[in-house]
Amino acid sequence: MKMLKLLSGFALVAILFTSCHIDIIEDDYHNNPSISLNQLLNSYELWYVDINQTVGYGQTPFLQKAFTISFLNGNVYANNNLVGIGSQGNGYGIHIGYYDAYDMILDVSHNIDGFETFDVYQIDNNTIELYNPYNDTSYFLHGYQRSNFDYDYVFYDNIHYFLQEYEAWEKVYTSEIGAINEFDYENYLQFLAGGNDSTFRSSQDVDVANVNNIYWDYTGVYGIQNVPNNFYLKTLTLDYDFFDNEFFELSVINDGLIELYHPSSGTYYEFQGRGYIQYLRKADGSLDKSKSSQDKLRKQKTDKKENPRVSKRD
Repeated sequence: MKMLKLLSGFALVAILFTSCHIDIIEDDYHNNPSISLNQLLNSYELWYVDINQTVGYGQTPFLQKAFTISFLNGNVYANNNLVGIGSQGNGYGIHIGYYDAYDMILDVSHNIDGFETFDVYQIDNNTIELYNPYNDTSYFLHGYQRSNFDYDYVFYDNIHYFLQEYEAWEKVYTSEIGAINEFDYENYLQFLAGGNDSTFRSSQDVDVANVNNIYWDYTGVYGIQNVPNNFYLKTLTLDYDFFDNEFFELSVINDGLIELYHPSSGTYYEFQGRGYIQYLRKADGSLDKSKSSQDKLRKQKTDKKENPRVSKRD
């Protein structure tokens, strides 16, 4: 995660909060393109995938999981993970495939998901629509340069995905000033993919060398909420059936370490990420073809609706 707070990131904040709807129209940008599609794709270093503007009932997996997409000299790069966003691949993320651009048509050969083709429409000077005629779904991408993209905003606005990017979180610190409470005995947490309110597991195992050998004592539901007037502080609620919900203030120390403050006992805990999950590639950099296309697909928060777009190829 890039820790620098960029003032120009407010433009991204405005788009994320206000651009929940885009009218699909035949516009002058598309009908009278002044530059080639390849020049258009290269006019911005990063294209932010605004998942909540998606129109249509289908899914294109590599766009559904990406936070940003970049098109560089026939290569496609993506920030699929929040761990390392802003620094991984010099801000571009990882290599995910290849592209060819011609006549406002974009063909992508994804390293795992295979071939996808799109009709491209330029909506305004920094927004493009990628329409997939085979699943009748449009994705809307907003262009930024790396120097004015607020990586931190994207990180904290999607922090539930960050928690899911480790196989487990191991308790490495407990403060001495807190009152004894039931959560003191929980040593591992796991957050499973599924959106903003999803499934967690906890374990009272101690010093487990291999995260695959952790015995999970409990499975429940967790939720993350914002804190008014403090975008970089969140709350985390773990729903335990057999006693009251455990409520925490959640702070991120770095890309692999979080702090949980337990207000009812006054205890601070630190949990370290174990078993980083890099989508598409393994830790050694090789392709991870064992990961299915359904792993960590981002959830659209807005209502899905029918796509009025008709392919120009018909």
